This record gives sequence, structure tokens and C-alpha cells, in this order.
Amino acid sequence: MKGGGGGVGGGGGGGGKRRWKVLVIGVLVLVILSMLVPLAFLLGLHNSFHSPGIVTVQPSSPFERSRINATKHSQTDLSKKVDQVLQKINPVLPKKTEITEGYRDMNRTSISDSKNRGLPVSPAVVANPSPANKTKTEDLNKGAQGAIVNADETQRTCQVKYGSYCLWREENKEAMKDAKVKHMKDLLFVARAYYPSIAKMPSQSQLTRDMKQNIQDFERILIVSSTDADLPPQLDIKFEKMEAVISKAKSFPVDCNNVDKKLRQILDLTEDEASFHMKQSVFLYQLAVHTMPKSLHCLSMRLTVEYFKSGSVDTEDSEKYLDPSLLHFVIISDNILASSVVINSTVLHAKESKNFVFHVLTNEQNYFAMKQWFIRNPCKQAAIQVLNIEKLELDNSDVKLSLPAEFRVSFLSGDNLASQGNRTHYLSMFSESHYLLPKIFHKLKKVVVLDHDVVVQRDLSPLWEIDMEGQVNGAVKECSVRLGQLKSLKGGIVDANACLWMSGLNVIDLARWRELGVSETYQKFYKQMSGGGESKEAVALQASLLTFQDKVYALDDKWAVSGLGYDYYINTQTIKNAATLHYNGNMKPWLELGISQYKSFWRNHLNREDRFLSDCNVNP
Repeated sequence: MKGGGGGVGGGGGGGGKRRWKVLVIGVLVLVILSMLVPLAFLLGLHNSFHSPGIVTVQPSSPFERSRINATKHSQTDLSKKVDQVLQKINPVLPKKTEITEGYRDMNRTSISDSKNRGLPVSPAVVANPSPANKTKTEDLNKGAQGAIVNADETQRTCQVKYGSYCLWREENKEAMKDAKVKHMKDLLFVARAYYPSIAKMPSQSQLTRDMKQNIQDFERILIVSSTDADLPPQLDIKFEKMEAVISKAKSFPVDCNNVDKKLRQILDLTEDEASFHMKQSVFLYQLAVHTMPKSLHCLSMRLTVEYFKSGSVDTEDSEKYLDPSLLHFVIISDNILASSVVINSTVLHAKESKNFVFHVLTNEQNYFAMKQWFIRNPCKQAAIQVLNIEKLELDNSDVKLSLPAEFRVSFLSGDNLASQGNRTHYLSMFSESHYLLPKIFHKLKKVVVLDHDVVVQRDLSPLWEIDMEGQVNGAVKECSVRLGQLKSLKGGIVDANACLWMSGLNVIDLARWRELGVSETYQKFYKQMSGGGESKEAVALQASLLTFQDKVYALDDKWAVSGLGYDYYINTQTIKNAATLHYNGNMKPWLELGISQYKSFWRNHLNREDRFLSDCNVNP
């Protein structure tokens, strides 16, 4: 029993010693922590923690930091996905291939990428201002001049990167519906940045309470308000109070590290949001540009069904189609309305339409719809032939319709930085289908090729009377871009200062074409330049320019005015005096994105009486 009792007593003594040791260790830990806290404040580590006070105004809480980081990461991931889609959309839809010229303000990566893909890069030359502009510029104060230059640089960089989207955005700006809400958020963020430092000043307890009250008021309002219309009345008083406390807080010496950290957070977050929304807008713009409107798709389907239901009989006049004495027009298109407008406008202004013959080259998908449309809507005495290019008996059995290719060229131009001149141009060039014309129309000697985004305003009969002096292609030249500026051209350039020519309105001497073997020359250049990593469209552009070098007859500028698909600043009188209007660019007149002041010239030649237009809600 004694032994047992001694055992119990010994166990109790050991437990007491262990409890004593635990207490000693606890006291030591508390002492160490009490020493570390002042040390942390001395080293500035308290900036990593939120200050004591109201939970709702703690600006650097772990939850807020994780929310900001999560937002930035999610926007970064979405931005990368948008970039990937934008990069994929061009190869799928080669009609709007973008060839961007770099300049000195672009980063090196963009320029090197362009060179690797064989895209043209413009020389890094800035035009000197003219004396008149220079005098006006010197009269401006430096601050205003700097603001103008910065705004112009931003617009120019946008055009180089995104093309006509930037022009469309500038012309279609909408008034902000949440300007006051955004201003409130900015003030709230600044107040939160200064609050921790002010809260640590015992002498500024009243200012601390005022800041706390204003921050809470703003938070309550922003919880239920997303637009200015949602804001309560008499908000100006709250703005004045918030601005007053922020101004007073700025007058005290505060911890700059904390304020700098918070302001950098809002700057980074705002830049990420702006970049993401910009890319998202560009993607939606490109999607609207490249996608066929639902109404036009409906029209094509309804006409195709009607063609087979009605058992339409083709009343083709094959003798006219092969008669070289008549005036032959060629239109390459897969758009029914666009082709119809081109033919209607040409016939309307013709002195003798009975001599006009139109050949519409289309693909198999739109062939029957196109035939049915012109059976229902004949054009006076003019003959219209619709050809399915995929079913023609040519040497190349795998022939696909290819529309005129459009290339975007953006570069620095103009001598007045404050001017509204465009730095973006769209060049329309021949596609592979154009090089099949001598074989398709082997009995014809001369044709006029019209793009389907053209409107005719004058009689085109005099084009057949022009002496082209042995040249193959009669075209209006585009001197805003010179051949030497497209530096990716691989040799063979004779005159680097020569103006570029464009498709849209082209007089083609087929006899001379066959004599010089233009199609064979194009195929030779195309094969030589292929395989270097460039896209097919970039290779086709280079091959076309080199093929027609010294083979283009310059038509008078009044025969065609281009740019109605991207340029908002074309002179009205110039448009009225032109024989043809070319809507080259992304903003075609049959799209909702089309430039409104130019749409009327196109709509005037649209047959609105056809019942299928109303059935499919076609109202461009």
C-alpha cells in the first residue's frame, strides 16, 4: 500500500513539474512576441497588415488582396483567350487579311513578328511639319501641345494594332452612363489609401471619424448603384465632403509606402480592365465584320428553295455571252445584294444597256440563289450570266471562289499631328480567281472587272475606248502607299516610289494578258515566295504587285474614289464627281457597322420591292 501510495505521490509531483515548465515556456513566448511587435513597426512591416478600425474600410485585407489578384488573373486568362481567337480568325476568313506596317513607336517584338511572317514594315520616318502648321504649333502652349501629341500617338498606335476598329470607335462614342459612379469609386479608393495613416495619428481623431463616415456612406451608395441614374439625390454634398477630407488628409505627412501601394493597385487593375475590354471590343467588331448577317443568309436560303420549287427555266442568251463586240463586265461575288447593286447602278447610268453583258462568278453554295434573284429582278435589256466557278471545266480541277483580297496597311503619315487624317488604308488586290479570267472568257478580248462593293454613278462605256498603250490592267492608282514602303517584297522592284494600284474598277485587256502570260508569271512568283513562313495572303499580295509591275495603265482619278468602307472624312463633292464609289475596308454598306453618311449611295440602287427582302427582314 505504501509502495502504491508513493507511486501516486511521485506521479503527482512529476505532473506539477510539467505544468510548471509549460507556464515558463508560455511566458517566454509572450515576452518574445512583445519584443517582436515594436520591431515590426520599426521595420515598416505593419504596412502588410490592415490597421485597427472598422472592418469595412480596411484597404489591405487578405480578402481584398485575393479579390484583386483573382480579378487580374481572370482578366489575364480571358485576355489571352481573346488574343488566341483574334489570331485564328484571319486564316479562317482570308478576305480581311491584315498587313500592318510598323514604325518607331511600336515595340521590337511586334516588328520582329511582322518580319518573320513576311509582312511589310514601313520606314521609321516622321514627316516634318509644314511652315504654316509649324507656326500654329508654336503659338500653342506646351501643355496643350503635349496633350494633343499624346492623344494622337494613342490613336495612331490603336490604328496600327487594330485598324479600322479605332476609326469606328471614335465615330461611335456613347456618353458614359456611370461617370459619377466611377468618380465615386476613385474617391473611395483614394480615401482608403490615406485612412490607415490618418487613423494612427491620435491628434486627428476627428478627421479619422469623418473619413470613416464618408467611406461608409460611399460604400452604402455603391452597393445599390451601378449607373448614374441609380444614385440618390443631393449627391454633390457627399462629393464635397469626401473631397474635403481627402484634401485635408493629403496635407499631413503620411506613410507614402501604403498610399503608393494602394494607388498602384488601382492603376494596375484599371489598365488590365481597359486592355481586356479593348480586346473584347475588337473581337466583337471583327466578328460582326466577318460574319454574314442572318438576314442575308435567310435571303440566300429562301431564293435557293424558290429556284427548285418554281422550276425556273434559264433564258440565257449564249450568243451575247460570247460576243466580243459587246461590253462585258465581270463580278466575282458570293453576296446577292452586293452583286445586284453593282449591276443595277451600272445599268441605270448606261446610255445603251442593251450592249452590256454581266458575268457573275460565284460559288456552288450561292449559285442557284444568285440565278433566281436575277430571274426575278432582270435589269432592263442587259444580259446577266451567273457562273459556278467550282463547276467550270478548267485545267485546275480543285477551283474555289476567292474574293478580292483586302490588306490593311497602317503607318505614320501627315504633317500635322493634330489633324484628323487616317493612318490606316485598305488595299484591294486581285485574288486567284482573277487569274482564271483569260481561260474562263477565252473568246473575249477586253472586260471590265468590278468588285462587289462598288457603286457606279456614271456611264462606263467610255472605258472600252481608252487606249491602254499596250498595258494589261487599267486601274486607278493609290499613291498614299508606295511600293517601296512594302519592304517584304522579295526583289524585282524597279521603281520603289511607284504608286500601288487597286482592284475595284479594272479594265483588263485579255488579249494582251494572254500574250504576256500574266497568269503564268503570277504562278511563278507565287511558287518562288511560298514556303518561307508567310501566309498565303501575304504571298499573293507580293506576287500580284510584282506580276503587274510596269503592266498597269493609270486611269484618271475621277473614275473611282476608294475608302468608303473605312474613311469618315472623304469630301462630299469628290464623291459626287466620281464615276464609281469603292467601299473597300471593313465597314461595308450592307453591314450595320457601315458608315452611315455613305450608305445612301448604296441603298439607292437596292430593289426593295422583292418580297423575300421583307420576309427575311433585310434592311441594310
